[in-house]
Amino acid sequence: MKLLFSEQNSDYEHYQFPYAIWAVPEPGETPSDIFNAGFLPSSRNLDRFYLCRQVRVNLAKFKPSSENRRILRKGAGIEVKLVPRDKYNYTPAQRDLFKTYADIKFGKDVMTFERLDGLFGSPIISHLLVFTDGEKGNEVGVATLYVEGKELAYYYYAFYDLNYYARNLGMFMMTSAATLFAERSFKHLYLGTCYSRTALYKTQFAGAEFFNGFRWSDDLDELKFIIKRDKKELCQHLLETDEYREEFYDGTLEKICAASEFRVKVK
Repeated sequence: MKLLFSEQNSDYEHYQFPYAIWAVPEPGETPSDIFNAGFLPSSRNLDRFYLCRQVRVNLAKFKPSSENRRILRKGAGIEVKLVPRDKYNYTPAQRDLFKTYADIKFGKDVMTFERLDGLFGSPIISHLLVFTDGEKGNEVGVATLYVEGKELAYYYYAFYDLNYYARNLGMFMMTSAATLFAERSFKHLYLGTCYSRTALYKTQFAGAEFFNGFRWSDDLDELKFIIKRDKKELCQHLLETDEYREEFYDGTLEKICAASEFRVKVK
């Protein structure tokens, strides 16, 4: 992959010069290679990715916890099916349901009909998990996915009937995804970014790990430390912080370097 470093706001007083880091796939690389390096898609065409603090589930380590099983019981009677995008019937009724959900969850017209249609016609959606009320026979939700072989499933946007909110349908959908892809021997389920405590629900699966900027870590105390630190007024980069290095990496930069996923060879 080619890396591009795009400048963000600088803090010259504290010698902080941030860059957004983009990855552009090169010939022979697949999106799973880029996901595995810590990047998520920033283009629906899968031709540009951004490095971020994201969460995935190592499905070889996943086993439903008591909380996961409780959520699955609340969704009893709701059926789930994995459907290729070209086999999904994107009807006007479903389109309206998704738009209503998006307006309530994200804000009025944050996701326009044009944007919604573009999403369902783009390469970033290869499959959908379709959820149906088995008793009533009506579709109650979908989760849009990018699936590559058995390397990964990327859980992207989810839309559902908010009348099922009391049954924790949103969490049922994500938990069902983890269960289904683990049963099918997929390697990883990617769940998106985690930059606040409200996003920690994505880590409630055995096998959860997050990308910390240089490696995939399964230490959720480390993730909580970083999230808590984000709320403070900062004058140092994370790796300059003695408390972070002492608590998680024995105080040594050498251990961090040894764990890093990135290498650059000088020609």
